[in-house]
Amino acid sequence: MPYQRISAEKLSQSVSRQIELLILRGILRPGERLPAERDLAERLGVSRPSLREALEVLEAKGLLVTRPGAGAFVAEVLGNAFSPALIELFSSHDEAVEDYIAFRRDLEGLAAERAARVGSDTDLEVIATIFAKMEAAHQKRDPSDEAALDAQFHMSIIEASHNVIMLHMMRSMFDLLRQGVFYNRQMMFRNRMTRDMLLDQHRAINRAIQARDPSGARAAIGAHMDYVEEALQEQAKSERNEAIARQRIEHERNR
Repeated sequence: MPYQRISAEKLSQSVSRQIELLILRGILRPGERLPAERDLAERLGVSRPSLREALEVLEAKGLLVTRPGAGAFVAEVLGNAFSPALIELFSSHDEAVEDYIAFRRDLEGLAAERAARVGSDTDLEVIATIFAKMEAAHQKRDPSDEAALDAQFHMSIIEASHNVIMLHMMRSMFDLLRQGVFYNRQMMFRNRMTRDMLLDQHRAINRAIQARDPSGARAAIGAHMDYVEEALQEQAKSERNEAIARQRIEHERNR
């Protein structure tokens, strides 16, 4: 017969399932520390033994890591998305940079389109809040805060698209970008004119999403990534010219 007896799910299974979903949906992020055992057990309304059993299961699955004296942390599961050898290839060939930008243009364009269409009002509020922080950070001389918020802004759009596969894939890609694997993001924000252009582009992306204009949001992402590609090409050209100029001045000094 196709019917099976119904059995009550153990509390530890319910706990592990809830934490798994928080990781899957990107709410709990790699490296994030879970609340202390007593606090977490109280929040979940379970006993500490049930909680410990759930955490042990999640650790065995590779989703959590326990550090003695520090607590339980979400595992850096995204670090396994690319092998060290492949990451080394990415960082040493310009072709990978071009493909990375094309990948982001396509995937983020789709994410922005989906965010404008299916994102909740709260999703859009998160995007707008981060953009407001970007505008505030834009007034600072030091561009580091604005550069960090840039990544958060893009990730908030991907989160609002409500596609967990896209979320984890793009989070992995942004992690490599933060490591400087593809290019130095900080360099782009050191030029005031470039910073102004980037902020205007993010404003256009935010405006289209807030207006729930899917095609406009996708077009704004495309225009932004086109600009990033052009800016990187100009930066590379400038660096080559500077290297040649240094050779000339060194030669003149030694004549």
